[in-house]
Amino acid sequence: MEGIINTAKQFILNPKLEWEVAKEDTTTAQQHVMTYVLPLALISAVAIFIGVGLIGYRVLGYKVQSVSGGLAQAIMSLASILIGVFLSGFVIHKLAPTFNTSVSLDKAVKLVGFSYTAMLLAGVLNIFPPLAFFTFLGGVYSLYILYLGFKPMTNVSEEKSMSYFLVSLLVIVAVYFIIGLILAGIIGMFGFRTFGAF
Repeated sequence: MEGIINTAKQFILNPKLEWEVAKEDTTTAQQHVMTYVLPLALISAVAIFIGVGLIGYRVLGYKVQSVSGGLAQAIMSLASILIGVFLSGFVIHKLAPTFNTSVSLDKAVKLVGFSYTAMLLAGVLNIFPPLAFFTFLGGVYSLYILYLGFKPMTNVSEEKSMSYFLVSLLVIVAVYFIIGLILAGIIGMFGFRTFGAF
């Protein structure tokens, strides 16, 4: 756990230098997701469950608070992050030859997973729903981390770098959105209400 904390701290405080360390990392995609992404994703998931399921929030004067809604949103958050990191990495890996480079699946998944660091840490704000809106700041900083790590992790040429980065960014956003929709449908089939109840 100490290793995860140190790595996450370095990606927040000194991401450019930490990418130089990350590109030499020898863990597999599966190991990265399970040992780095999962523990950080659990922060958001637990915070969402507490915020929506136990504390609740107000909308137009009505209190919204539901244990089943909090559980559903926590499950969706956790699953969409884990699947999203792996699937986005897979697509980025497959797109590499289009931009005249070669990126292993392991490196592509780590590129996405490490980039998620700020967003996942900001997920703790979900514990108090009125502050959840500010998690977008973590998302913005995660984009910056992704940008800094893109060239070191993909070895793409200078002239192809921006186009590969923008396409990959669109892939990450699209994958996250599509997985969210699919999971919402699946969870809805089991009778969970994803947005809580009055």
